[in-house]
Amino acid sequence: MKEKDKNTLPEEESDVKLDIQKSVFEVNKELRKQREEEQAQLERELEEKRLAKEKKRQEAYEKQLLEEKKELIKLKQGLIEESETIHEEEEAPAVMTPWQKFRNFIYHNKWWLGIGIIFALIVGFLIYNYVTKPRPDIVVLVIADNPEVGDYSDLEGYIQSFTEDFNGNGKVLASVYYIQLSDNDYRNYANGTDNKLTTQLQSADGVIVIGGKDLLDLFTDEETGELDDIFMDMGELFPGDPHIKDGRYYLKGTKFAEKIGVDEQYITDDLFIAVREPRDLLYSHEDDMQETLDKDLPVLEKIIADLSEE
Repeated sequence: MKEKDKNTLPEEESDVKLDIQKSVFEVNKELRKQREEEQAQLERELEEKRLAKEKKRQEAYEKQLLEEKKELIKLKQGLIEESETIHEEEEAPAVMTPWQKFRNFIYHNKWWLGIGIIFALIVGFLIYNYVTKPRPDIVVLVIADNPEVGDYSDLEGYIQSFTEDFNGNGKVLASVYYIQLSDNDYRNYANGTDNKLTTQLQSADGVIVIGGKDLLDLFTDEETGELDDIFMDMGELFPGDPHIKDGRYYLKGTKFAEKIGVDEQYITDDLFIAVREPRDLLYSHEDDMQETLDKDLPVLEKIIADLSEE
């Protein structure tokens, strides 16, 4: 007989071990299945509780709506004056960040902000224009049909040589405002002469005037032939000066052409210097004109002395 292999288990022992291994696997499977069922049961219970709670809350809400509806009907019918169930709920103010507050302010005030910005720009432009605009120490009006004297001469430089820093801005500046006035109404209209005359003669900026016959005709009464008393009598200001006639200083025969750098032919017989009489005007008061006269008269005295000397 062959001897049995020592490593070979008896058939009965092998079956027992297989049964044991199979039992452990099945036990683990059953335990896992049991845990899954327990978890599912727990979730079902939680869901049932949640649904029950939701249902209870919904029923309470519907009941409240029904009560409020009843109360509202009673209020409308006048059966009651107040309702204990209907109240206006005040919403808690929303907490906003600084950036949200800024955006909210911009949104609700955009039109006013736009108007404010436009207004600020206009004010800024006016201030800038006022600050940067040249402020002359003296203004002389040239009202005549004589562009060679009014536009193309060194009249400003000549007047400026006798001027001081009256406004205290550290600069000496003389300005000549030339208004081309002729006996041709169409040319006057085209040049805007009427508007310029109104602006300057209703202002106290310039009291010294260089003009001619056309200027005198403008202020002469056609019926009486009398000249309005808009000019001072320069004979009283400069008594005994041979160039003064009818209260005006005539430039023909003086050194005026030489001083301002033009040909003598442009100094016509009717060209004169006059001084406006201080009075109340459309854009200024008599005191303003008097102040300008007090400032400009010393300059005029130097000019007359310079032109009249031999």
